[in-house]
Amino acid sequence: MIRRALQNTGWLMGARGINAVLSLVYLALATRALGLDGFGQFVIAFTFAQLVVGFTSFQTWQAIIRWGQEDEGRKTASGFALALDATTISVGTLAAALILGLAGDWLPIAQELRLPTFLFTVVSLLAIRSTPTGLLRLHDQYARAAAADATTSIMRAVGAAIVVAVDPSITAFLVVWGVAELATAGMYWRLAGRTEAIHWQRFSLTRLPGGQEQAWRFVIGTSLTGMLTIASRQLLVLLTGAFGGAALAGIYRVAAQLGEGLLKLAQALLRAVYPELVRNPEGARALTAAITRIAIVTGVVVVGVGLLVGEWIIVAIAGRDYLAAYWPMIILAAAASLELAGASLEALLVAKGRAITNFLLRAFPTLAGLVALPWLIDWLGAAGAALLVLVASAVSVTGFVIATRERSGKS
Repeated sequence: MIRRALQNTGWLMGARGINAVLSLVYLALATRALGLDGFGQFVIAFTFAQLVVGFTSFQTWQAIIRWGQEDEGRKTASGFALALDATTISVGTLAAALILGLAGDWLPIAQELRLPTFLFTVVSLLAIRSTPTGLLRLHDQYARAAAADATTSIMRAVGAAIVVAVDPSITAFLVVWGVAELATAGMYWRLAGRTEAIHWQRFSLTRLPGGQEQAWRFVIGTSLTGMLTIASRQLLVLLTGAFGGAALAGIYRVAAQLGEGLLKLAQALLRAVYPELVRNPEGARALTAAITRIAIVTGVVVVGVGLLVGEWIIVAIAGRDYLAAYWPMIILAAAASLELAGASLEALLVAKGRAITNFLLRAFPTLAGLVALPWLIDWLGAAGAALLVLVASAVSVTGFVIATRERSGKS
């Protein structure tokens, strides 16, 4: 079980590695082509779309894995996931239209960018790929998922190079990012369809909950946790722009792009480990302990490297204008290290059906931090926003440790 989980993580990280390298390419192109303020405005527009998607979407891949182990259950779970995705697209489109149309100057998106931002948001909603992701992971097709994931960064890097050569603008970069999202979603659906037929005929919001009384509780719990992840990352960028201006949002985004690489590893780890915990509950604790030890060592090494060469990396990629991102980058790398260490514990809680507990352990520190955000930004700038993430991660991971130990003692 451990070997398969690590192998699956390896496939996910292969794609993450490609994405990490290419992300440095398109980050360098965008920061230098748009400038500090222009890049900040682009980041805010992009972040708004990610927020809408995050706050209206469901973690449908987890539902497919939980109830899709048998053929008949998989068809019903897939139909439920498809119906949830359709709900996301409808609700998200309406929410984006209302917010962008009715929001005043408090929303840090310039009026001339609101229509492009809305169109990019709709594209991002249409590109939701949680359902095909779940089908691929259910069948251990992590190599196919890795190939699909790599599409995003390849399209962004190539598109960004073309935009810089032709006519760099915020709208042009949004177009490139939108095309990349659609291309990635298309790859996911194509590869999932080759793995297993998509069960459109089971499209229903009621069939699965009718046979699984815990279905809505599980879906709501995992989705709320996903929303909190968005809130602690994407909402933070938007609020940093609102309280500190577009340039500060751009600086924070550069720090996050460079410092949160381990967070992506943590997410890959959770996604790879979760199916194994569902399939083999008896070996869950041994797998969790082994993965956690590996994660701790990895996190310490990465933070150490960031301290040594972080400034050089920032100057080489984004330029000296973004040197203020150094300490936020280090703080975010430390937070991502904690998330990496806690990823398998979080997966263990969710696999045991304790999605609501997981949500609560993330909710309280995140919400408390967001309340303190204006003061933190006024005091420390972008580093204050990063500090919020570090403290919230520390509290949440501590909660995961306590919750899993308590559960072990009762069992």
